[in-house]
Amino acid sequence: MRASRLLSTLLLLQTRGQLTAGELAAELEVSIRTVYRDVEALSEAGVPVYTERGPHGGIRLVDGYRTRLTGLTSDEAEALFLSGLPGPAAELGLGTVVAAARLKMLAALPPELRSRAARLGQRFHLDAPGWFKGSEAAPHLQSLANAVWDDRRIRIGYDRGDRSVERSLEPLGLVIKGGVWYLVALADGQPRTYRVSRVLSVTIEDARFERPETFDLAAFWTETTAAYEARAERIDVRLRVEPEHLMWLSDALGE
Repeated sequence: MRASRLLSTLLLLQTRGQLTAGELAAELEVSIRTVYRDVEALSEAGVPVYTERGPHGGIRLVDGYRTRLTGLTSDEAEALFLSGLPGPAAELGLGTVVAAARLKMLAALPPELRSRAARLGQRFHLDAPGWFKGSEAAPHLQSLANAVWDDRRIRIGYDRGDRSVERSLEPLGLVIKGGVWYLVALADGQPRTYRVSRVLSVTIEDARFERPETFDLAAFWTETTAAYEARAERIDVRLRVEPEHLMWLSDALGE
């Protein structure tokens, strides 16, 4: 257990540069005293880690030091292969990149982990779209993704259903749910959600915008969808179904 925590401490310092003892304690879910004991143990093992005092101080590694102790466990390797969604990646123009990354990771794994990761792909498949509908066409998805990546302002034509409108936006992120892509963007300083399949045109401007440091895409999406579901209109429906069709209805409703 401690060896795993020491490795986690080392990797956190390597990826983030400098952390306070309190930040490390929160990340590792241990006490600050335990953090200092772990840092001392790393130093005794020859890892060039040191503590800087003062209001801007913290725990850090000597500049340029990097560890090679980044091997994956079997569970971690399997989780990485399970998390890949080739469909959405391809829609973003990243299909070949994802395929190349998976091949490189396979080649880097030891033989026993390589075989387990390969078997996972043969036994599990993640299908993003829901039943009875496929993915929506989103011809401007890659342009939106480029704008999101580069923090560039955009102007879009958008089909609201009753009419077409133009919007000037600061794109913050893209989300896919049930095979449908959504754009989250700032409009007049407020985050809004737009269905990508309804985007009629995209013009990427030269001007960049300052992305809000406190904006959390996953948290915004969770809060937005929860609010939408809470205020969605509920309709009671009574059905009369022949007994021989009850099982079909149960399958269709997922109950």
